[in-house]
Amino acid sequence: MSFGLPAAETLKQYRIWDSYFTPSFSNPGADGSSRLIADIQRAMPAIETGHFEKLCYFAHVGIGTTTDRSLEDLLRAKPELVLEPLNRWPDQLLGMIQLNANDVSGSLTALDRWLRDGPMLGVYFPGSGPGAANCLDPNVATLVERVSELKGVIMQHTWFKTGGKRAPHESTPAELATLAAKFPRQRFICAHAGGEWERGIRAVRQSSNVLIETSGFDATAGFIEMAIREIGSERIVFGSHLPSRSLGTELSKVTTAKIGEKEKKDILGANYRSLLKPIQSLK
Repeated sequence: MSFGLPAAETLKQYRIWDSYFTPSFSNPGADGSSRLIADIQRAMPAIETGHFEKLCYFAHVGIGTTTDRSLEDLLRAKPELVLEPLNRWPDQLLGMIQLNANDVSGSLTALDRWLRDGPMLGVYFPGSGPGAANCLDPNVATLVERVSELKGVIMQHTWFKTGGKRAPHESTPAELATLAAKFPRQRFICAHAGGEWERGIRAVRQSSNVLIETSGFDATAGFIEMAIREIGSERIVFGSHLPSRSLGTELSKVTTAKIGEKEKKDILGANYRSLLKPIQSLK
């Protein structure tokens, strides 16, 4: 054991693909890409300790998904900056783009540039910021329809908050389930299993095209075991939330769960590889 983790050889055998990697919230910074690159480099010791094969981050592409006007202008003027992390770590990094549901035209153009023609494999709908909208907003449906045509994967930020929502643009797993019913051929990932994971798992239980993602909340006993009982191991994907969350906290949710080794391999990598296969085959 190292740092409370399984042995290195065991971690390698899991073939870990991380669906939720958030260096600087994928924000390159006003000076180009230095902040994002530096944050990825700082995360590398944890990535190497966990023996991760791949990690997916969510790139801003200059369509108003940040409050940094200079950054937005920079990415529009120099779109090649979006690709710098993928070019620097081609064997480790995967990418999805953040969409702005409040700019449908700009987001549709970005989908053609980065998903249809570019290297990105899907999209991320955030839960906050200027690009956020509730997943039941009609604008989101327009964008989901195009993503579905392009066979991309959708990661939707979700959270159940005790006492109700802080803002109307936040999305819950229950709302995602409603959206997913309208697009039965589209695969969605319910980020963070909704935070309050008992409610989140139950909310998407009947939505066969919705998977849950494991990161973002403190590790508590029984999470993975309940998820497998309710929806099956094939509908769970691992996310680390590195570098803003602890490697041990997030990885141990799966590695210490009272489940079989095949189920651990499915959750830690095989399910995500299967999910990405249709869009990767088009690249």
